[in-house]
Order: sequence, then structure tokens, then C-alpha cells
Amino acid sequence: MARANGKSSAARAGRSLVVVESPAKARTISRILGAKYDVKASVGHVRDLPRSALGIEIDKGFRPQYVIPKEKSRAVKEIKDAAQKASQVFLATDPDREGEAIAWHLLEAAGLKALPSYRVVFHEITPEAVREAFEHPRDIDMKLVDAQQARRVLDRLVGYRLSPFLWSKVRRGLSAGRVQSVAVRLVAEREREVQAFRPQEFWTIEADLEKQGETPGFKARLFGYAGKKNKLEIEQETEAQRHLAALRSSSYRVLSIGAKTQARRPSAPFITSTLQQEASRRLGFSAKRTMRVAQDLYEGMALGSGGEVGLITYMRTDSTNVAASALAETRGYIAERYGKQFLPAHARLFTRKVKGAQEAHEAIRPTSIHREPEAVRPFLSNDRYRLYNLIWQRMLASQMADAVFEVTTVDIEARPDAGRDPYLLRAINTQLQFAGFRQVYEEGRDDGEEEDLGRNPLPALAQDDPLRLLQLLPEQHFTEPPPRFTEATLVKALEEKGIGRPSTYAPTMSTIQDRGYVEREGRYLKPTDLGFVVNDLLVEHFPDFVDAGFTAQMEDQLDEVAAGERQWVPVVEQFYQPLEKALATAKEAAPKQVTATEETCPECSRPMVIRWGRRGQFLACTGYPECKGTRSLEGEQPAEEPQATDEKCPECASPMVIRSGRFGKFLACTRYPECKGRAPLAAKVGVACPRDGGDILERRSRKGRIFFGCANYPKCDFTTWTRPLAQPCPDCAGLLVAERDNKAKCTACTWRGDAPEPSPAPAPTAV
Repeated sequence: MARANGKSSAARAGRSLVVVESPAKARTISRILGAKYDVKASVGHVRDLPRSALGIEIDKGFRPQYVIPKEKSRAVKEIKDAAQKASQVFLATDPDREGEAIAWHLLEAAGLKALPSYRVVFHEITPEAVREAFEHPRDIDMKLVDAQQARRVLDRLVGYRLSPFLWSKVRRGLSAGRVQSVAVRLVAEREREVQAFRPQEFWTIEADLEKQGETPGFKARLFGYAGKKNKLEIEQETEAQRHLAALRSSSYRVLSIGAKTQARRPSAPFITSTLQQEASRRLGFSAKRTMRVAQDLYEGMALGSGGEVGLITYMRTDSTNVAASALAETRGYIAERYGKQFLPAHARLFTRKVKGAQEAHEAIRPTSIHREPEAVRPFLSNDRYRLYNLIWQRMLASQMADAVFEVTTVDIEARPDAGRDPYLLRAINTQLQFAGFRQVYEEGRDDGEEEDLGRNPLPALAQDDPLRLLQLLPEQHFTEPPPRFTEATLVKALEEKGIGRPSTYAPTMSTIQDRGYVEREGRYLKPTDLGFVVNDLLVEHFPDFVDAGFTAQMEDQLDEVAAGERQWVPVVEQFYQPLEKALATAKEAAPKQVTATEETCPECSRPMVIRWGRRGQFLACTGYPECKGTRSLEGEQPAEEPQATDEKCPECASPMVIRSGRFGKFLACTRYPECKGRAPLAAKVGVACPRDGGDILERRSRKGRIFFGCANYPKCDFTTWTRPLAQPCPDCAGLLVAERDNKAKCTACTWRGDAPEPSPAPAPTAV
């Protein structure tokens, strides 16, 4: 790769080609760089391992066999064509290992090696940062490429070696993953803790007291016996009643009063994991939703006549570092907006260390603290505004003064009659003295965490002041099981254990739910029956490979590859050999995951077992494949009865009915199995095809993704992934299709704008 030398390389004669990942990022950078630069988008990775094969030559040093996916061929061709007219190429992909690998793949896939090529890296898409990066390009860092390549090879080996094992022992279509399987294990083990938990009874007693002659009263909780350090544990109601009787006959006085000041520091600016956690707590966002919105904010948003600008720094980061210029800007804003009392003497530097953190990165922050959320709100969707506001507030608060609290503790003696040991009760009140950073932002809390701020105001008290008992408040409690994971707390657990990296958290959360191993109940994650079965099978036969410590160790070794301290091939070799050995043993030792029953097959009277299928569990004959007798489990929803239609079979003209299949509902011939005629069941969307005037129908691909196509297929092959709109284009009367954020674009010209008000849609029609 050609070596860049500061400004001289960027100033070469001729048009320069710049390649980024996304079209939105391309638009923002193109506006910044101007007409001398041709900016193209690769739309993510342009090469990957083949989907239909392992794609790794194990006996040749684990050499990957990369291919250009069919859906990326168009983007690659556009980049190749642009390179023919360029004098040099700048690879401006994202500033992480994934981005470094994409840059390297682009050189190989798009044939860019013939041109002088340079790697440019920036952590925010602003004119200053982008121009600075282009003035100081560098070579591709092959250490980072090797680390990403090792991760991809390891993930492929796990997925393509363990997944077929699950197919043979449970059912086809299942998958295992180096990180996802550990995440499922954490959820499954937590659920078993919840199931095994047995609540224990305990009691607390509070006394409602008042200083004689003063109202209102205050509350003090029974702590123990005066003069003893041990806390009093009350486990049964009979014990509680005994203590209540003694307390009713007691005289009360103040033993001591203590007051202290506590300062609370603000949290660091967001990193990827903490952003996902806080967006879950405060906004109810999933990890996937958070990262999708953050990506939009990073790549650039149009802010009126000012054009597109990146609103936040790069959102896949594990470093709490903040640029000195951003610290100075933020401190100046605080002094001007809130006053110097809200500004600490020095800029805050956060030293929290995350395993494997890339310290060259920055925390997630606004690209300018002066770009206030309310000022940009008119240009943002609701999700983007809410997330930007959260990031802005967190960064601002991180550089503000401590919040100051006064904590008052009053110890109270309750002396019963008849010479019994006196009790110790304790009243605590916390008051906010100076808001500091809390003027702007207060961190969200997980369920069960509460702040007792100002809940128990105390009167002016002095030592030996007599107190009057107003009432006793006994309360029965039961110990709680450990809380189930939410997406936020699961991401936190993965980070704390050193499993995964910023780019993997959101995909992992999505994968374990999409695969049907984990489901959400409200905010909480629970393993499904299938998740338990798969997890137990992997833990029994591959304990090391789904162990949190082992997986974290692998992450450390990948970090060492990125730092140039290890070669990637030995790391993979060290992982692969034990995996193959465990797999060979498991294939012989692991039985098929079935459950015996007392049911008999209705076809041949042989015993039936419970097996797993694509729709869950069902009863299957033990004589399979000779006998294919099956039926649903008792208590499950019976299969839907076929629905009659007026449609005729395209094969034999017999009536057709609506049936349910693996990919949804479809039309099937009533003479099945003699006639296997079938037709798709689709719904008209009330829009005519722009090519031949036929009805456009809502259809579903084999992978379950909805698309829209002409009813006259295959004579007309018009399709679109986005929903057609009934209103024509205002410029050319062509077909409009919907985009995100209530926008629309024309399929025939370059018009793009606000989506028109929708017309009433016709009722779905089987066709």
C-alpha cells in the first residue's frame, strides 16, 4: 500500500476516490470535501466467507476463502468504475477493527491496489475532523485486520462445526455461536436460579416517633440492641410480636446525632455498553434500536440550510477518553450557561478501564456541546432526538461539579420496662445541598434500586431529647430471587466478564432472540424450552466453549493479535484442535434430544416420542422414517383448519384452500396429495404496477422478509422492498415508496420528500 505523506498526498492532481460504508455517511463527507472528491459507499462489508460452505482451508493455515456476496456485486462494480477515473483512493471506513478489515477487503475486492491508496480515520464527522484526517492519512493497520480476521474465522468454525451437531441432536436450523451461546448460558443459569429460589420470611419494624411538642413525626427503623454491633434479624412473626410488645412498653430518647457531607461524582460519558444500558432503562430501547439510531446520528443529519453534519462521535467504543478540545468547549459552555459554581477546578478525566479498551478511541459525545438538543429537535425524528438528548446530557454532566448531599443519622434508644436490654433504632435522612451535575442529568437505575432522598425529614434534635411513640409499623417481607436479565443488565454482565466487544453486543442480543433461544417478557429475558435444551446440550459436551472465562480469554488473545503481540493463525489453531476433539466425542456420546411418552402412533401403534420441529415440540413415531406418523402435543393449539376460497388450482382447476406452512399461509389444492398445485397468498396494496398496470401485492420472501411485487410475475418482475404509496410522484407521476421517518421517494425520478397522507387501503384479498 502506498505511503501517504501529509498534505502532499492529499493534494495530488486529479479527482480522488473516497470509500465509506453507508450512503448517509457518503453524503455528509461529500458535502465536507467538495467537488474534487468522488465519495462512494460500500454498504458494509464487500467480501465474506461463503454462506453455503465452511470457507476455511484448515490444512493451509486456516486460510479464509473470501467471496463477494451477490447483493454486494453492484456496490463493488460502482467502486471499480469510479476507480478508473481516480488518481488516488482514500479508505474512510469506520475507526475500529471492523472498519480496518472493510478497508482491506475493498483493496482486494474492488481492485484498488493499482492506485495510490490511503487509510483515513476520524471519530466524528465534522468538517474539522474530516479535513484533519485527510491531511494525515496512514497505511492500513494489518494487525487490526488480522484480529478481525481471526474473530471471523473463529466464529465460522464454531457456527459451522457446532450447528450441524445441534441439527442432528435437536432439529435442523439451529445455530451455535462463540459469544451468543455464552449469553444464552447466562440467561439460562439465571432462570434456573430463579426457579430454584425459595423465599425466606423476614420482618422489619419501624417506629413512628415525634419530638414532644413538635409535629410532624419521623420514622426510625429497629436496628438491633443498644451497645451491640450486630444487626437484629427477625425471621418469624412470633419474634416480631415479642419485640413489638417490648417496644410498646419502652421509653424513647435520642442517643446520638451524626451529620456528614457526601459528594457524588457524575458518571463518565457513554461508551457503547453504557449507552445501550441507559437507553434501555430510560428510553425502553433495545440494544439493536439504540445502535441503529446512534449510527444515524454519527453519519450525519440534515440541519436545515446548514447541510448534513454528524451529531455524535463514533458509537462503537470502549474508551472513556475525551478530546482536549471537547473538554475545553464543554467547560466553557458550563461556565457560561450555569455559572462557575457548577464547574470543577479541573477537567474530569475518567480512568474506568474496560478489558481490551482501545484507548485511541473517544467516548460517545456530541460533536459540539453548543448544538443543544432543543435547537436540533425540529430536524430529528423522536427516537433520534431522545437518544441525542441523552448523549448530550451525559457528556455535559460528566464535566460538571459534584452533587453534594447532607446525610443525617440519628440513633435512638428504646428502653423497655422490667430491665430488659434496650433497643437501638436508627433514623436516616439524606438531603440534597447542591445539585451540581444533577441539574442536568441523573443516571437511570435498574429495577429494585431506589434513592431515599428527602424521604424522612427530621426535626431539630439534641442528644437525650425524649421522644414519644406514635405507632409501630411491623412489615412482613420475603427475600427476592435474583432478578432476571434485561438487555441492559445482560450487556453489562458480558462487558464485566470480558465477553464480546462494542460491535458485538447489539447483534448478540438480537441473535439469541431471533433464534428462539431467549424471549422477552416485558423488559426481562427468559430462556425458551428450546433455549434450555440447546444450552444444556452444549454445556454437557462443550463446557469450555460456552464458558464465560474461556470466551473472555479468547477475547484477550484477539486483543493481543490487534496489538501485534500474537500471530492470528496459532490463536485459531489453539482453539480449533480441542473443538474438533470435543466434537468427535460428543457425536458418539450425545443422544438424540427426545422424550419418551406412553402415547402410541395412530398409524402403526408403535411408541411415540416428543421431538423438536420448526414450530416447537410434537409427537413423532419411533418407527420414523418407515412410519411418518405425527401429531401435536396435548394442550397445544390444534392446527388451523383449511379455509375455503373461490380460487381454482392452476394445475387441475379444483377448488383451493388456505393452509399454513413454514413460510406462512398459502393456497393449496383440495386434491392434495394427488395434486400438488399451490399458489401464493398475497394481499393487494391498492397500487398499480408502474410497468404493466397489474396489482402490486404484499409478499414474503423465503427468509420471511416482506416485499412488494407485481401480481403478473413472472411476466412482470417488478419488486420493491419498501411499501408503495397510492399517491403519485408530484414531479413525474411515478410510483412513490415509503422511507423511514415519514419520508418518501420516487422510483422513476430523483424526487424525495415528505410522504403524502395515506389513502384508505383496500381490504386484503387472496390472489
